[in-house]
Amino acid sequence: MNVSTSGYYDWLGRPESPRALRDKDLTKMIREIHAESRGSYGSPRVHAELTLGLGEQVNRKRVERLMRQAGLQGVYWRRGRRNLVNAATEEDLVQRRFDVAGPDRLWLTDITEHPTTEGNCIALL
Repeated sequence: MNVSTSGYYDWLGRPESPRALRDKDLTKMIREIHAESRGSYGSPRVHAELTLGLGEQVNRKRVERLMRQAGLQGVYWRRGRRNLVNAATEEDLVQRRFDVAGPDRLWLTDITEHPTTEGNCIALL
């Protein structure tokens, strides 16, 4: 790398820069905020907590960079929309005729799934 030996050891012996020290302090605060939110806060909410809640002056992009370097990421809760236009459907065995001649000739059911944090809750009707 064409670096002199004395220059290398001079660089090794230098104290950390004020920016690096500030980044360490901010990373510690960011980790605490992220842990208090049980990992749900992303960079916008962590930045808001730092600036509005704790009164720290820090740029949003710096918070994003520090969170990325620390491997912290918020939880994304929004569900995507399902495209049901081309969804596969089962064969219609009743042919949409629900009138029957007598009892026990036609049985119907419905299955409804409700997504929860622990998995799907299925209601059988």
